Order: sequence, then structure tokens, then C-alpha cells
Amino acid sequence: MSDSQPAASTAHEGGFRPDLAISTKRGGPHYADFNEEVRTLMDKVRYACPSDELALDAIATLRDLNAKLDEYLVDEWTTPAGTRVDLPARGNITLPPYEISAAGPDGVVATVWFRPYHLGGNGVAHGGQVAVAFDDLGGMASAVAVNGVCRTAFLKVNYRSLTPLNTPLQMRTRVDRRDGRKMFVAGTLHDGDRLCADIESLFIELKPGQA
Repeated sequence: MSDSQPAASTAHEGGFRPDLAISTKRGGPHYADFNEEVRTLMDKVRYACPSDELALDAIATLRDLNAKLDEYLVDEWTTPAGTRVDLPARGNITLPPYEISAAGPDGVVATVWFRPYHLGGNGVAHGGQVAVAFDDLGGMASAVAVNGVCRTAFLKVNYRSLTPLNTPLQMRTRVDRRDGRKMFVAGTLHDGDRLCADIESLFIELKPGQA
């Protein structure tokens, strides 16, 4: 690890960040472009059928890049990925990209889009990727409701129609009912007026010190 990088953080109670006051400068002024290029690489690899010559060339390039990145690895508390709230899906490339338009007592509203990387088959999104988006935004709705951290207890996705790729879709999640630490979260995914999927889920508010 480079000497210029922050040292590993001390233990975090409950295994979560204590607040959301996270700098959007992490990763430097070009991190957004770096993040997007990684997503684009994932998109292209999903469809690519390279020649053996190109595969060998790409392997060498990727190994060189991975070796360079080894010098700049940090822990989960200081990585830009997942903490850059100015970027789609907080810069977390494991999530389908989304942008939040509202987050409050009435729930969370986001525009989400599934890229070529999220292909399931026949030109539409993989159902598991739809579930990932619901899980993240359902967790956000429950976290906003308790002003704290919640864990997923169960998540049932009802797939109502096909979810297109490369299309701005609207996802809504909200706490439908609360029973103590239990947050029953509902959610919908729409392509215009067409319902693509909805959820029934339960999130549990963590006690202090719980992971």
C-alpha cells in the first residue's frame, strides 16, 4: 500500500459507518471518469468474443493495471466506491447505477438503469440485478425511516414484466409498516406506466454494536 494512502481505519461499531458525512473528493478529481470507464469495460466484456491474440493482450494489460492498483488499496471505510454520493449508486460498480431524486419520510425515489453488463437474456435485465437494486434502495428507505442502519431479513421480488436495458426506469421504495425494529418495505419498478417488478421485504434495525 502506498505511503500516501490513509492507514486502515480503527474498528467501527456494528461494522458500519457512524455517519454519512463522507467526502466526495475521495479518489481525486478524475475518480468519476475512472469509475465510468470501469463500468464501460464491464459492459464490453459482457458482449465481447475476443480473438486469442486480443485476449492475451487484454490479460497483460489487466495484470499490469491490477498490479498498479495494489499500491492504492484501502479498507471499506475509506474507499471511494460506495461512498461517493455524488456518483450514480454512490460509485459502487457492484450495483446497477441509479440517481436519487427524493429520500425522506415518504420513501426513496430513484432513476435506475440497467446497462449491457446487467443482461439476463433476450435483451433484458437479469432478475438478480433487479433484486440487487431493490435491496440497496429498500435498505436506504428503511435507514431513512430509522435514521440508522438496517439489515435485510427477506426480500421477495415479484417480476411482473420484462425489465429493459439502457432505459431510465423509476424505482420507489418505502416503509409500508413498522413494528418495533422491523421495517416492512414495499417497492416498485416502472418503465413509464408499465410495472416491471415489485417487492415485499423486511429490514431489521440494528441495535448499537450489532453487525
